[in-house]
Amino acid sequence: MAQINEITREGYEALNAELEELITITRKENAERLKEAISYGDISENAEYDAAKDAQAETEERITEIEAFLRTVKVIDEEDSDEDDSIVQTGRFVVIKDLSFDEVLEYKIVGTTEADPFEGKLSNASAVGSGIIGHKAGDVVEVQLPDGSMASFEILEVRR
Repeated sequence: MAQINEITREGYEALNAELEELITITRKENAERLKEAISYGDISENAEYDAAKDAQAETEERITEIEAFLRTVKVIDEEDSDEDDSIVQTGRFVVIKDLSFDEVLEYKIVGTTEADPFEGKLSNASAVGSGIIGHKAGDVVEVQLPDGSMASFEILEVRR
């Protein structure tokens, strides 16, 4: 059975938009580049042809990757969730305090494809993200970081 990947509605729509653009626009652009490169003649020493083929291969690989991922997603609609609002889960905003650095951080817990800590989007599969999922405001959570060290976080607030 395939692994189920959680993703927010926003992330799901962004992936679908990317897929649509790749299929309807980028594929056609690649075909045009390829056609133009072939018109230059001898393709054995044609840098434009090689570049066009590489772009076409990258596009097709990304389309395949997105389609495969979308077959395994569970879309989390933050507004429709019946879950307890006070529990950290995908789609929720969480304010945490890093007790080691006495630093307060705010993140939205998102699926792996949406993660961007610099934009305040923390993956539900990351060490910290997976470590705090299922906890509530007031909980102190010990998380083992990828480097093997332990970090402590206090969950200050959870909201939709």
